[in-house]
Amino acid sequence: MNIVVASGKGGTGKTLVATSLALAASEQGQTVFLDCDVEAPNAGLFLKPELSRRVEAVSLTPEVDADLCTLCGRCAEVCQYHAIAALPKKVMVFMEMCHGCGSCAVNCPEQAIQEIPFSIGVLEFGRAGGMAFGQGTLNVGEAMATPVVRQLKKQAAKILACEGDTTILDAPPGTSCPVIEALRGADFALLVTEPTPFGLHDLKLAAEVAREALRIPTGVVINKDGVGDQGVEVFCREARIPVLMRIPLDRRIAEAYSDGVPLLEAMAEYRSRFEALLARIRETVQARVL
Repeated sequence: MNIVVASGKGGTGKTLVATSLALAASEQGQTVFLDCDVEAPNAGLFLKPELSRRVEAVSLTPEVDADLCTLCGRCAEVCQYHAIAALPKKVMVFMEMCHGCGSCAVNCPEQAIQEIPFSIGVLEFGRAGGMAFGQGTLNVGEAMATPVVRQLKKQAAKILACEGDTTILDAPPGTSCPVIEALRGADFALLVTEPTPFGLHDLKLAAEVAREALRIPTGVVINKDGVGDQGVEVFCREARIPVLMRIPLDRRIAEAYSDGVPLLEAMAEYRSRFEALLARIRETVQARVL
């Protein structure tokens, strides 16, 4: 079972919920945790993994052989991301814009383009207590996070395939391409929000991506409950999205988080609550399968 913990915006407590859910799951069976927030991975600050394996994340970028190129411009025509410009005397490649789709190499009539691996980040794997752990880190200055997320999931399936019955993925914030890649193939999307107009706005976007675009069963956790207004509650009720947990605005939680202490260790009463949350998610997933 793959559970993706996501949020429409940063700062909602997504990693707080993801790490707590993973700790609860690891006490019930084999669990894998993947930190897919590759631009700012911080789950390791709470789970404190021992990393034993490191794999380079690469993107395939085009290299043009000037001796074979006839400057026909076909490569530029098929590139949807405008990463190649066919000029009168040469072809220019803009690696920062390249998505590594390979269309230019496939469509070059002279076979003048080959794809060269280019390092864009690192993938690290190990163990965090009773669970298998993986994280991706995008290199500073790189713009394309999606390939790192995709490769993290792919490598984890190979390296950690036998490690878990439950996989928890901590997605990047927002609703852009890296988030969609993290959600792809999920059995359940757990959206973490805060009860404010800003939180509601981005929750609607995240719910649209998970439920309508990707058709993933979805539930909501309201963090910092008690502040803001009732907008999130009204939206979830009208959209028939279950609110599976409410976490109040509590100074003790903030203090533990700032010290890198997992919620289940700082406040033992939350252990049973996250166990109940995990049970509800499993029931929803199993009911859908049946």
